[in-house]
Amino acid sequence: MPRERRLMNQINVVPFIDVMLVLLIVFMVAAPLINPGQIELPSVGQQLKAPVAPLEVILHADGKLFLRDQRSSAEVAMDRADLVQTIKQKQARNPEQAVVIAADKNVRYEKVLEVMGILSQNHVKKVGLLAKSSAN
Repeated sequence: MPRERRLMNQINVVPFIDVMLVLLIVFMVAAPLINPGQIELPSVGQQLKAPVAPLEVILHADGKLFLRDQRSSAEVAMDRADLVQTIKQKQARNPEQAVVIAADKNVRYEKVLEVMGILSQNHVKKVGLLAKSSAN
């Protein structure tokens, strides 16, 4: 009479635990023997220059244009031709200086695009828009 096999519904985890304990001991013994790697940090050949404060083209709600250099922080009223010439002169002295347009929120979008177009047609570099964060 053949013997009936019973299904085994349990897993023997004792060999697994033995292997894990041996690995744990091996890593605990080997960890202090490992020499941590030395990191070679790059050095800077010359001092980094601070970024140049941008020129602000301010467009008021009445359509008047002003230019503010962050160094002097005084707004100077200008027409469009003088604005382009002044910006080009300042960028000739300092090519890294950006130009940002700060327009009143009541100014029509077309006026802002018109000023941006005038600046780009006259090859003024690094033109952007200035916006106030809503957290302020």
